[in-house]
Amino acid sequence: MTTTPATAAQAQAATARAAGPESPPRPGATLALTSAATTVALMTYTVPIVTLPATAAALHTPLSAQAWLLNGTPLGLAALLLVAGSLADDYGRRRVFVWGTLALGITTALGALATGTWLFTLARIAQGAASAALLASSLGLIVHAFPTAAGRLRATGVWGAFVTGGIAVGPLLAAGIPNWRTVYGVLGAAALVIALLGSRTLTESRSARGGRPDFAGAATFGPALVALVAALTLGRDGWLRTPVWLLLGATVVLLAGFALVERRTATPMIDLSLLRHRGFLASSVGGLFTGLSVIGLFSFLPAVLQRVLGMSAMETALLSLLWAGLAFVVALQARRLAGRIPTRVQLAIAFALHALGVITMLGAIDAGSTARFVPGMMIAGVGSGLLNAALPLLAVESVPPARAAMGSGAQQTLRYIGSCAGVSLTIAVATSSSGGPARGTDIAMVVSAVLALVAAVAVLALRERP
Repeated sequence: MTTTPATAAQAQAATARAAGPESPPRPGATLALTSAATTVALMTYTVPIVTLPATAAALHTPLSAQAWLLNGTPLGLAALLLVAGSLADDYGRRRVFVWGTLALGITTALGALATGTWLFTLARIAQGAASAALLASSLGLIVHAFPTAAGRLRATGVWGAFVTGGIAVGPLLAAGIPNWRTVYGVLGAAALVIALLGSRTLTESRSARGGRPDFAGAATFGPALVALVAALTLGRDGWLRTPVWLLLGATVVLLAGFALVERRTATPMIDLSLLRHRGFLASSVGGLFTGLSVIGLFSFLPAVLQRVLGMSAMETALLSLLWAGLAFVVALQARRLAGRIPTRVQLAIAFALHALGVITMLGAIDAGSTARFVPGMMIAGVGSGLLNAALPLLAVESVPPARAAMGSGAQQTLRYIGSCAGVSLTIAVATSSSGGPARGTDIAMVVSAVLALVAAVAVLALRERP
């Protein structure tokens, strides 16, 4: 469901009327602030990848509970992204963005002050919820500020690049500042500054559809994803345990209730008819497999590099920067592909490049060579750049402009569900091999490559349904 520039302009005017008498949007400032907030949110998300050993030691976290230090933020993100996107469209994207960024600043600062594992985990879950609000509303603000197709193409490419920018800079900041508490303090302060600037600069916008927000949908969908992410996290210690199956059962029941609610409400949180359109499905499949294949593997690799090859936190961050930095540059330039390569084909190429890059890295751990990682990191970085440019554009173009924040929330919800499952799967595969960490990591890489190829075929095979 791709909108034409004329349709987008009409929807833009309707949205402006619904929002009331506001000053016209400021495209440059909107893009700068949403990109800056996105960078801080992703930096907060990736900091534990490097600081996990120091954080676990300071909080006296047992090995069995360390997964929660990593998965707290994804839990908050997955549970609230779609809910936040829907509320942003209905209540005001600027309002949700500013409050989300403010909450991110406060909760990140609280994380720096945490004295125990569960206090820190709760702070991380709250950081994820706050990040969900600002990430989902960001693309809604961008669509409002850039009503033309050409403008959206450039703006979503820049925003997608800063997603990778946050992933690249987060570990570097964490490695460069000796105290992990100081890292969270710096990020919290940055979020508070952005919230202040956003409250003074951004223009409000909201959906013109009217009606009441879908609170019943939120009350079933959010808890369903909390149960799912909790099951994926607990499953690392054994998938046949009773708590895991109870949580998975609760997920199924709640999702069934959500589908029933969405079919009956006049203003659903997500229009289930979108599942018949290949653009929306490609966005959803792309988000899910980005988490499963890309984020799952690259969240695991830094720990292997440090523990097996003895690399320092800074050396690991610099090697990761090769992948993420190249992805940042490629995402900024990907707009040049518009009109030449369909977005779904771009997604398929991106997943294929990730698979090729990962296969190139096979054997590097066993050889004890960091240089063996470089070509594969570069190839995978190009693939990630194409992914991060295509996914946000597809997310907003596959839904009506008035529902842009919802479209963004849906795609990113699946991205972070996929990341939780991907990290769990990668760790399970890598640690179950009898051949040691090198052999286990190679098997995990093969699994990542296979998942990426499945995603490439899937997005190309999607067809419109009547």
